Amino acid sequence: MAETLTNADVECVFERPHALIDRPHHYCPGCSHGVYHRLVAEMLDEFGLTDRTVGICPVGCSVLAYDYFAVDMIEASHGRAPAVATGVKRALPDAFVFTYQGDGDLASIGMSETVHAAARGENITVFFVNNGIYGMTGGQMAPTTLPGQKTTTSPKGREVGTTGHPIDMCKLLQSLPGVAFLARVPLSAPKHLKTARKYMRKAVQAQLEKKGFAMVEVLAACPVQWHMEPMTALRHVEENVSKVFEPGVFVDRLSGVPDDRPPAGGGDGGVTRTETERQ
Repeated sequence: MAETLTNADVECVFERPHALIDRPHHYCPGCSHGVYHRLVAEMLDEFGLTDRTVGICPVGCSVLAYDYFAVDMIEASHGRAPAVATGVKRALPDAFVFTYQGDGDLASIGMSETVHAAARGENITVFFVNNGIYGMTGGQMAPTTLPGQKTTTSPKGREVGTTGHPIDMCKLLQSLPGVAFLARVPLSAPKHLKTARKYMRKAVQAQLEKKGFAMVEVLAACPVQWHMEPMTALRHVEENVSKVFEPGVFVDRLSGVPDDRPPAGGGDGGVTRTETERQ
């Protein structure tokens, strides 16, 4: 006779973060937003920040993110999330304030807000999703679209002679002294998730230590607007996107932060280098 197991007999090894609401996402199949949402929620749980967090989401694919995070959320106009976050953080200095933004929002429509928030050293944390395209509005070319990449507004491929080169936001912000932590990681394979968590812990800690502006950029897949199968899109991120937008840490002015548990303590660090520069 088969043995009947009860809940007391089973050890839970994987569960939904408490900061992530249990409901289906609206994101397209193969989209990386769901993975990044989970990682953000894990950080909020790990640091015990849920009760004092305010998230800012602008227009874009993540326009409905307020339906998924179990924290206070504010909807910002397209590109204005850093400005809204600045106001919230200055009014509520003890709150943990983050923005969650796509590349069209952060690097184009909100370029001014992003650069000046970083230049001022606003004590906010930015979670940046770079999928190289305007996903929600129809697949138009974004500032991060790769050379030769076809979009609805560059049907023959992006021509750098007329539309310029992709904008590397990490390198653009790297020179600003108000930036406390700046890093980029692809979300194209499970092996990268540990690195993403390590970088995100640093970005959270930067705000808790009142060090200034922090941003973690993830290289994400958009299979629908790229017209690729999901696995092909992930390989594209790994093999092509990561060559243009090199992963690594660009700025780190924090003390050491453990990889697998919430950190404690403060201190000063320095600017670090990307993977290629270290070799």
